Amino acid sequence: MTTFAELGLAEPLLRALTVENYTVPTPIQAQAIPIALAGRDIEGIAQTGTGKTAAFALPILHRLLAKPQPPVRRACRVLVLAPTRELAVQIAGSFRAYGRQTGLRVALMFGGVPKFRQSQSVERGVDVLVATPGRLLDHLSDGAIRLDLAEILVLDEADHMLDLGFIIPIRRIAAMLPAQRQTLFFSATMPREIAALSATLLHDPVRVAVSPVATAAERVEQAVCFVEQSHKRTLLAQFLKRDDAGGRTLVFSRTKHGADRIVQHLEASGLRANAIHGDKSQAMRDRALRDFRDGRCNILIATDIAARGIDVDGITHVINYDLPNVPESYVHRIGRTARAGQSGIAISFCDRSERGHLRGIEKLIKARISVVEPELLAA
Repeated sequence: MTTFAELGLAEPLLRALTVENYTVPTPIQAQAIPIALAGRDIEGIAQTGTGKTAAFALPILHRLLAKPQPPVRRACRVLVLAPTRELAVQIAGSFRAYGRQTGLRVALMFGGVPKFRQSQSVERGVDVLVATPGRLLDHLSDGAIRLDLAEILVLDEADHMLDLGFIIPIRRIAAMLPAQRQTLFFSATMPREIAALSATLLHDPVRVAVSPVATAAERVEQAVCFVEQSHKRTLLAQFLKRDDAGGRTLVFSRTKHGADRIVQHLEASGLRANAIHGDKSQAMRDRALRDFRDGRCNILIATDIAARGIDVDGITHVINYDLPNVPESYVHRIGRTARAGQSGIAISFCDRSERGHLRGIEKLIKARISVVEPELLAA
């Protein structure tokens, strides 16, 4: 079994991994790290939860250490693009954790907060800049950052970039980077538009694929409950009040307003819950995630977009309050539970209008999802 030491990573990184209790690389890490260390471009197919952040962060930090350079004002050596604020924060946190003993500087740019501190953070130059595309373009237009010295570009969750309409901004940003660079491209799925983007950004890439999106987590117990939309909130509250439903529960709502209504109903039923979605301020989103991670609030209602940045261990239940209309999103959702060798439960509420979505999900995962009666969930 390969260890991180056998991958040839620098000693400061190995010490940081020991602090993080990382000993054995995940499949995506074992495959991608040697390729990235060799300077090759990577086209990676990997879902959230496979360890792909470390798969690109560790070799990047190693390469920066191996070739130290003094910072250049308003410049970065590495640019990492992420689709959401939460994911950007998570990635920057990983770079800082792995690089805690390196002295390398990491900066962060995302929307929803004032720009001044972000521009200040890159004034003297940084090694790694993690950003969302829209906010990065704002800073570029202000002259707060330059990309002409960037040596490495990382695109994470590229398929979600497509969902959010970021493909054109990404092309604009990429055009500002040197043509001679290393590009690491990660996506959970590879629709036609993402494949076309990959082809224009990567040079002779090595393809790395793990955990195909059609493979639902093996340790997740899946069930579907047929219930009318008007009864879903009551059933959810009844289920969450059960003694055996205790744990950390992530509930998916299709819309932001729907997420807020679920929270209101649960709180009226005596249950504490928080919501996380794009209409919440960054401070509110950070607080909701922190309370969920620390166990102060064990019920979190999220939309698919906001959930892309949720990296929380110990989620015991995933509830699809609304079935996603994109089958791949179902696999992403249930992959939030049953991590690190643990088991998990995923329950989907399905009304008549969602039966087609259910058929699409079952076709994708090549399995029938067991049916559970509402009375059993409420008992």
